[in-house]
Amino acid sequence: MKKILLSFFLSFFIIFFSFINVPQGSSDELDDIIKQINELTNALNMSISATKPLEDQVNSIKKRVAVIESDLTVKEKSINDGYKNLEKQQEILNATIRDYYIKSYYNSPLLIVLTTNSASELTQVLGYQRATADRDKALITSLVISISTLEERKKALESEKKRIVVIKDQLSKIVTEAKAYQADLSGKIAALSAKQQEIINSRSGTFTATIGDSNLADDYNASINGFRASAPGGYFAAFSFGAYTHRKGMSQYGARGRAMNGQTANQILSKYYGKEPVSKDTGGDISVSGFGSMNFEDRYLMGIAEMPSTWHPEALKAQAIAARTYAYRYKVEGKEICTTEACQVFSSSKADNTPQTWRDAVNATRGQVLEDVVTYYASTHGGYTTTTGWDTTDNSGGSNFIDKAWDAKGGSPWLYKAWYTQGYSTSSDKCGRSNPWLSPEEMADIVNAAIALRTGGIDTSRITPVTTSCWGGNPYSMDELRNLVSGNGGISQATSVSVSQGDGTTSNVTINGINFSGSEFKKAFNLRAPGRLSIPQSGFAFYNIEKK
Repeated sequence: MKKILLSFFLSFFIIFFSFINVPQGSSDELDDIIKQINELTNALNMSISATKPLEDQVNSIKKRVAVIESDLTVKEKSINDGYKNLEKQQEILNATIRDYYIKSYYNSPLLIVLTTNSASELTQVLGYQRATADRDKALITSLVISISTLEERKKALESEKKRIVVIKDQLSKIVTEAKAYQADLSGKIAALSAKQQEIINSRSGTFTATIGDSNLADDYNASINGFRASAPGGYFAAFSFGAYTHRKGMSQYGARGRAMNGQTANQILSKYYGKEPVSKDTGGDISVSGFGSMNFEDRYLMGIAEMPSTWHPEALKAQAIAARTYAYRYKVEGKEICTTEACQVFSSSKADNTPQTWRDAVNATRGQVLEDVVTYYASTHGGYTTTTGWDTTDNSGGSNFIDKAWDAKGGSPWLYKAWYTQGYSTSSDKCGRSNPWLSPEEMADIVNAAIALRTGGIDTSRITPVTTSCWGGNPYSMDELRNLVSGNGGISQATSVSVSQGDGTTSNVTINGINFSGSEFKKAFNLRAPGRLSIPQSGFAFYNIEKK
């Protein structure tokens, strides 16, 4: 790109300063996500460096060309006026030449000598004739020069017009090529950004998980106990407070913990939704995606598969009322409800063979709904909800909030977990890793990614996981990324960490004395962490970094 620009401007200035000097004044003015991403990076950096001067120079040249074109119009008018005046001058010239030759014929020296009476008169006549002849010759010469000058100016004007056309064509070509080049780069960068967004979406828990019919599986290596017992010294891990959750409404494990500690279904619902249920006529059918119309109470609700039937009866009742309320609006409005976690899970086989404990919960709460509320719920909120704040035994946070969290009382394995699987199932892809632990070098690489993301002038599109076997692309190597941020605090090994928490949010993360906000470090982590490591939280950042 730079060679194209250089050759253009050299050719322009050669043309620009080679115009004929007529008239003086204006003539001076006239004189692997796409091939290899590293090539794209070089092109992008060159484009960024060249774009501003290119725009400034092109705009400057355009202004000068416009001035010159205006001047050419004035010059053309002047030449045309000159030719009009020349028509009169031509008549004078013709008459002068005719008179000159007539006079030169009749005014011969011999004839003058013979016709004059004295030497004095002869001298006067000869002087007069010489003066008249000189005047006529001067007039003839002047007129001839004027004609010649006009012809030269006309030729120069035509030449200038042609050169202006050449310059404008070259300007148009270079601008068009530059725009096409920039558009091509923009498209490639957009594709890279889309790839990064794909990674972020995959790792951010953008869907909500509920428990289903069985307890969530545990993973010892993803637990704090497994990390403390088995991780090598100096290693790190990112532990999320809750995951795959919107933190709205009821925490299912929280409901279980509350029920196990003596709270009734109504008390649980009042805590999570701010109100107790009322009775409604819930008879009739509901339209269910893939199954058609079915009885609302006796089949649809019997098939809701959102909580293990072995859980405490009061938790099951709270779940039945929440599920009924969520589906009731679909029933009343005549809309079809889906059967996945996008709405709430319905199992036809469970409806056919409903466990007695769940049947009892549905029947015991028949017709009970919560008015004027959408009953969102999720497996584990992480000790905090967006609607009611701290979901702990004393409704407060503090350094020991995990121990006080109702999620903990309910036994949630997701309350404090380090994630390294593609989805929330422990059997989902792990990209070849057996644990979520990070070496000091791997954690330093994430720190360097966070530095790069907030530093101007760095192509951040290549900040993706180094594990290309799972993610593809052409990410910076760890050495490349470290070198890019070496002048901005980049590190080769992480040796220390401290994290500060606020109300349901991670406020700051400090590693090796380098401080980041919780949200910016989470973004860097989810973009750069190797394998399937992630902080699966969408719309919030509430996590901790542990060091062995």
